Amino acid sequence: MSPATTAPWITSLSCSSPSSGDTLPQWLRFIFLSPCPQRAMVSAIDVILLLTLFVFALIKLYSRFTSSTNELNKPLIRNNNNNNNTPFVTVTIWFNLTLIATFVLALLYTIACVLVFTSSTEIPWKQVDGMFWLVQAITQLVLAVLIIHEKRFQAVTHPLTLRVYWIVYFIFTCLFVASGVIRLVSVDVDGTKEFIFKVDDIVSFTSLPLSLFLLFVAIKGSTGIVSNEETQSLVAEETKLYDDDTLEKSGVTAYASASIVSRAFWLWINPLLSKGYKSPLKIDDIPTLSPLHRAERMSVIFESKWPKSNERTKHPVRVALVRCFWRELAFTAFLAVVRISVMFVGPILIQSFVDFTSGKGSSIYEGYYLVMILLVAKFVEVLTNHHFNFNAQKLGMLIRCTLITSLYKKGLKLSCSSRQDHGIGTIVNYMAVDAQQLSDMMLQLHSVWVTPLQVTVALFLLYNALGASAVAALLGLLGVLVFAVFGTKRNNRFQFNVMKNRDSRMKAMNEMLNYMRVIKFQAWEEHFNGRIMGFRESEFEWLSKFMYSFCGNIIVMWSTPLLISTLTFGAALLLGVRLDTTTVFTTTTILKILQEPIRTFPQSMISLSQAMISLGRLDRFMMSRELSNDSVEREEGCGGHTAVEVCDGTFSWDDDSLQHDLKDINLQIRKGDLTAIVGTVGSGKSSLLASILGEMRKVSGRVRVCGSTAYVAQTSWIQNGTIEENILFGMPMNRHKYNEVIRVCCLEKDLEMMEFGDQTEIGERGINLSGGQKQRIQLARAVYQDCDIYLLDDVFSAVDAHTGSEIFKECVRGALKGKTIILVTHQVDFLHNVDLILVMKDGMIVQSGKYDDLLDSGLDFKALVVAHETSMEVVEQGAATSGENLNNPSKSPREASSGHGGANGERKSLDQPRSSKGSSKLIKEEEKETGKVSLNMYKLYLTEAFGWWGITGVLILSLLWQGSLMASDYWLAYETSEERAQVFNPTFFISIYASITLVSVILVVIRCYSYTFMGLKTAQLFFTQILNSILHAPMSFFDTTPSGRILSRASTDQTNVDALLPLFLGIAIAMYITALSIFIVTCQNAWPTAFLLIPLVWLNIWYRSYFLASSRELTRLDQITKAPVIHHFSETISGVMTVRAFGKQKRFTEDNVRRVNSNLRMDFHNYCSNEWLGFRMELLGSLVFCISAMFMILLPSNIIKPENVGLSLSYGLSLNGVLFFAVYTSCIIENKMVSVERIKQFTNIPSEPAWIIKDRLPPSNWPGQGNVDIKDLQVRYRPNTPLVLKGITLGINGGEKIGVVGRTGSGKSTLIQVFFRLVEPSGGKIIVDGIDISVLGLHDLRSRFGIIPQEPVLFEGTVRSNIDPTGQYTDEDVWKSLERCQLKEAVAAKPEKLDSLVVDNGENWSVGQRQLLCLGRVLLKRSRLLFMDEATASVDSQTDGVIQKIIREEFAACTIISIAHRIPTVMDCDRVLVVDAGRAKEFDKPSNLLQRPSLFGALVQEYANRSTDL
Repeated sequence: MSPATTAPWITSLSCSSPSSGDTLPQWLRFIFLSPCPQRAMVSAIDVILLLTLFVFALIKLYSRFTSSTNELNKPLIRNNNNNNNTPFVTVTIWFNLTLIATFVLALLYTIACVLVFTSSTEIPWKQVDGMFWLVQAITQLVLAVLIIHEKRFQAVTHPLTLRVYWIVYFIFTCLFVASGVIRLVSVDVDGTKEFIFKVDDIVSFTSLPLSLFLLFVAIKGSTGIVSNEETQSLVAEETKLYDDDTLEKSGVTAYASASIVSRAFWLWINPLLSKGYKSPLKIDDIPTLSPLHRAERMSVIFESKWPKSNERTKHPVRVALVRCFWRELAFTAFLAVVRISVMFVGPILIQSFVDFTSGKGSSIYEGYYLVMILLVAKFVEVLTNHHFNFNAQKLGMLIRCTLITSLYKKGLKLSCSSRQDHGIGTIVNYMAVDAQQLSDMMLQLHSVWVTPLQVTVALFLLYNALGASAVAALLGLLGVLVFAVFGTKRNNRFQFNVMKNRDSRMKAMNEMLNYMRVIKFQAWEEHFNGRIMGFRESEFEWLSKFMYSFCGNIIVMWSTPLLISTLTFGAALLLGVRLDTTTVFTTTTILKILQEPIRTFPQSMISLSQAMISLGRLDRFMMSRELSNDSVEREEGCGGHTAVEVCDGTFSWDDDSLQHDLKDINLQIRKGDLTAIVGTVGSGKSSLLASILGEMRKVSGRVRVCGSTAYVAQTSWIQNGTIEENILFGMPMNRHKYNEVIRVCCLEKDLEMMEFGDQTEIGERGINLSGGQKQRIQLARAVYQDCDIYLLDDVFSAVDAHTGSEIFKECVRGALKGKTIILVTHQVDFLHNVDLILVMKDGMIVQSGKYDDLLDSGLDFKALVVAHETSMEVVEQGAATSGENLNNPSKSPREASSGHGGANGERKSLDQPRSSKGSSKLIKEEEKETGKVSLNMYKLYLTEAFGWWGITGVLILSLLWQGSLMASDYWLAYETSEERAQVFNPTFFISIYASITLVSVILVVIRCYSYTFMGLKTAQLFFTQILNSILHAPMSFFDTTPSGRILSRASTDQTNVDALLPLFLGIAIAMYITALSIFIVTCQNAWPTAFLLIPLVWLNIWYRSYFLASSRELTRLDQITKAPVIHHFSETISGVMTVRAFGKQKRFTEDNVRRVNSNLRMDFHNYCSNEWLGFRMELLGSLVFCISAMFMILLPSNIIKPENVGLSLSYGLSLNGVLFFAVYTSCIIENKMVSVERIKQFTNIPSEPAWIIKDRLPPSNWPGQGNVDIKDLQVRYRPNTPLVLKGITLGINGGEKIGVVGRTGSGKSTLIQVFFRLVEPSGGKIIVDGIDISVLGLHDLRSRFGIIPQEPVLFEGTVRSNIDPTGQYTDEDVWKSLERCQLKEAVAAKPEKLDSLVVDNGENWSVGQRQLLCLGRVLLKRSRLLFMDEATASVDSQTDGVIQKIIREEFAACTIISIAHRIPTVMDCDRVLVVDAGRAKEFDKPSNLLQRPSLFGALVQEYANRSTDL
């Protein structure tokens, strides 16, 4: 724009329009940039605003005189808070700043008005100008008064008129500033006008930042006034939820009270980073979120914005989210637009810089203006860029917390069939995956429209520079875009397959970890190793495809600027466009700016479509059917004698099905009665309890419940926490009542044996408790709640006979006396003592009445009683024999016991005795490395695959590639210089340029693929190591390590090593080398910049380490606090029936909110610290770049050539981004390196003894006889803990059947574990057929013994893979074994025969069939030594009989050692071993033991007498 064409209208004080021949752009230029029209428009807007306010005031005055109420005291601005009586309000700094800004503007305009009126210039314009400033000053004063008025009436938001005015005001201030800049740069103003324009420009430049602030105020809308009512409600909400000590420990984040400046530059996070730099951050150091961002508030807002029922929207979640967050979305969009506007200032200025250094500048100060404009543009770009990132991530975080809390609340209300439709795993996925996906999408959301806008602006600039040849650039960009779209689609397909195969591998690993005990017993580790490696191989195949395909995308991204430049310059030369320094470097700079958005655009489109799918899934879940609250009439403290009443009830589990699960139910239970529900399996006993609780869909009838309910489920639901927390279940501690509950539920002895009593931590799903202990803790929880009505679902099934009787006597008939109890049971013994028996069959109550009445009537009830009596006969005979000897036994059974109670003697890891010191956690705290990731980890990772040679080769390739990029730019600078203009040869120029491009592309291809190949090989090596280490780990490792901890290493950490580390490592090295090249080019052309390099490098290193210290810990803490949210969610969904029965939904929701807030505060401060670093690093880079630009202007033109200025600028413009990205990716790598550290922790687990010892192989027929000698056997679980087995010595002859009995925890199961060396003896030895078992390899030992474990475990697969996983037997052998275990017909009837499907845990086979399949495994093995760990505990009497018969026939010649709880199963053994407190107390024939006073006799007597005892 030359001065000649600019001066007339930019300095014209006339308001007459330009000449008629002028074009439309010149008209627009005149209207918006000429002084007179500008003043006219601004004055008009001011006058309209003043008139509007004047009319408002008149209306108020008029209504005062016409109405009886004092209308004037009503606010001019509508108050958003209806309570006007509250005199006390607080204002934030936001309000004060708005008021100050308005007063400063009023003052500024007043001074301008005074200056103009008192000036010496005598022209008519003076009056016009003075009046203009006067109107401005009056307007601002009126606005200041209005703002004070807002405070008086507690207005929470500014009126719309005012906000619109501020937005328009900002636009006009920008136009005044633009006019001023044009005048400064290119116009000589004559003396008369100079003064006027000086005042004009000073006022404009000063008011710009103030108008920018008022623009923010207008967009935000908030006045910064908080009424005390609002404050109190917020505080109340906080204290209600944070009644724990979280707040005291952490305090609220400084962000909540930070000033606008502090928020703008992230100053408020300095104290936290400083603390993290001095010492590693701990959870309590991280402040809690601002009340505005907390989950409880977001959840309430979300519910209030949820579409009403009359709105009939198909996408309620989307609608509600947009209503909640439209402001935040609009603000991030605004930031994105500002960022784009300033992003292209640099490329546009290259022309002016080159002109100025080649002596074509219009003024000597032009260079300084250019540097200033560049600095301001860079500052705004950096600020908006990081605020965009921060606000988008914050928005994502708020969306995630809103969704998690809302999904949780919904989960608590779901009907049973809705829960089954979705499945627990899927429901957890909605929270863990879908909510996270929507959260992550926020960063990419705007690029859907921002990228096309960016490309349009870029093409417009290219067209300005190159004319029609910009079409070549457009075609090139389209080509790259098409490639990126197809590449991204292909990547997503590959990634989907990676995920699918990873899921299969994780499922197999999960199964392996859950059933590790069985795998160790059977010596199947190698089979499972092969199986998991099979899944890993196919996952790795897809992973390799994905990584190589992703490489293709990266190669295209790196090569885009060069390839498109070659195309564009070629086209330009063809069309005869002259290429000079300005043109070529403007082009390359614009193309560099475009490479990032074009690469991310396809991914953001795909993320958008994935987010839409997630929203659809969430819509479906949030609209699922809920439980109807009115299906049961609940009354508290009602009169009358009836506690539970059901009239003509018909119920169904399925919400839509016509089939009814319960029909014609009529029952009336009186207060204080004990009612038993009996019936065969599947008759509807548990469903009846569910219908009373309101868990089933009521089709017809009426249910009335009088009083509070407690429920004990059939499958126990125990929370992850201490035993005490499980029993209290949120109730306050009453020590006396608590001790009494523990006594009546027979938990005293169990707690004594646990190292830390009731403070013992229970693992996930109660993994470290036996079935009976879980059941009794559940019962204790119910008893402690002290409800009116107790629904007990088969609480005696998992406990032994003695404990069952004790609980019935002490708890059901004792502590709960006077309560209404409905008990589902299989124990016929107890039925004499109940008030009412309901007999169920096919979902109907077929009989009801007292025991004797029902027995006389025959029918179903009698059949149940007869089956029970047959099994008791054997015991009765034994009891009769021993009766007389029991009058003076050596010890009473109670004293002899070392603790009654647990189920099935399966103590798992709690057989461990007390130790004097230690911690109550069975589950060890996860090792959390703190501080820096050691350099050794980097060395391990980088040299794992190919040693030092590999990494050196890759570095050399990177340097060569960067060299080729620099060569192309040097060639451009050389060829387009003015000296070469005369001898410029287009063909030679473009062919050399194209050759360099080709070399560069080849280098980047080799570099990318070699990186990826190294990364993949390393990942596979790591996985093999960790799997190998886990399979060789001893059983004690699995007892003390939760499976989640192992799985997280195999999933999240392995994913980091598989894909993210190689990717980021490649990018980080490229970025550091690019930064190096920028310094080389800049210092070469502006040599004083070299002095800045040392402080810059030092600052970079210092900032990086300062930031990393906190960032690393925040990332770790984020991982640690995320798991409990997911775990608590899945735990609640699986126990939702219990939670609802006790009415604890509110407490659980608060617990969820507390966990979500705890995790979000890590996220929030992590995002802040990232942007804190980014802002500072980019600002440093921009500052260095602007200083070097200043040096280029100051250095004489004979030292610095124009073409080199273009080259330096095209490099330097990306310095801020490259510097930040280099440091940031290196920080990400450091955080991801934690995964290498965690995987390495688990590759060095102490291994169990060797599986096979070559020179100690046992004979192929061993054990041939089955003789067993135990000599002084002593066992302890861990060093320094007391003995569990205390010197057992005994001999067993080949072929003998030995029954092992004893109370829970006496050491029965431990004895079997020692035979298989799951626990190594600490003294003594076991000799089998002359061989000491401790000298053999573990597989040689375990594969020769047979075992039928307590729980029948089946693995996912087929019948064949379950009976013979290792595949060492023929089909014929397998069929024979199935025939002998009586399953041949069942399997042959299925179409797939031996390949019939077995789902996870064998759920598609009945419990009896599962037990028979486990028996089939042993039959196939044909071992001479067989162990049975209460193998028939979980089957009915009929299946039990079948199994006992098979064992007697098939294992006639074998030695059998069988642990038993049911006395009938040991009565026909050759000898019985009574174990008590780790010692062999008795070992003789059952008949001999019954002849004399003995512990065994006491047990038999007790079993026989338990019915009469009650």
